[in-house]
Amino acid sequence: MTSPEKIWTAGLIVIGDEILSGRTQDKNIAQVASWLQVQGIRLAEVRVVPDVESRIVEAVNALMADYDYLFTTGGIGPTHDDITVDAVAKALGVPVVIHPDARALLERYYETRGGLNEGRLRMARVPEGSELIPNRMSGAPGIRRGNLFVMAGVPHITAGMLDALTGQLEGGAPLLSETIGCWCAESEVAELLRSVEAAHETCQIGSYPFFREGRVGANFVVRSTSADDLAQCSAALVEGLAGLGYPTTAGGI
Repeated sequence: MTSPEKIWTAGLIVIGDEILSGRTQDKNIAQVASWLQVQGIRLAEVRVVPDVESRIVEAVNALMADYDYLFTTGGIGPTHDDITVDAVAKALGVPVVIHPDARALLERYYETRGGLNEGRLRMARVPEGSELIPNRMSGAPGIRRGNLFVMAGVPHITAGMLDALTGQLEGGAPLLSETIGCWCAESEVAELLRSVEAAHETCQIGSYPFFREGRVGANFVVRSTSADDLAQCSAALVEGLAGLGYPTTAGGI
């Protein structure tokens, strides 16, 4: 479902003390951002918060007010410190309930794995009024309530939940990109980057410098929702760099 004239945005809350402590490296920001881009939705802000209910509630309220969609990752497992569901329900002003379909899914999944105990049943808890996001990996579903999506913290489980949501969200035209590599100092072409971007209003140019083989260089990523505008902007950048004596490499260095 697309609405090309509007720019759709999303916020993401990454929840967990283990992320903030450095014990676990987050991979969900990148995969959620990439998935959203394909859906025609731009990830506009990310907050990483601890396993503290008040901090989660604060972040949910703030990002829901600012963006079209809100995603959370982490804190929906079977243990006492998995408090995301409670915090989200508090932010929404609704009670937490056992979703009957989630309970049935978990009963089937754990039938040959020791049965559904009290801890595992926690994964059937949802804010009242929620729908479920399928989870083919571990049985415990994600949660959708309107434009808010509560997902697992384990990256491959999150990936499966995103896959289940593909095509289900209204968004704009997908953001396209083209990368141009150049052995040049970023500062030496800064004015060219500004002028080319200004001349192509529907495009953005990102600059990513590097140092390799004893030389400085940069990859320039041109982004646009229009394939024609993207091609024109990229061609203008390549021409401008060549005019300054810098040959380019399509696809980046």
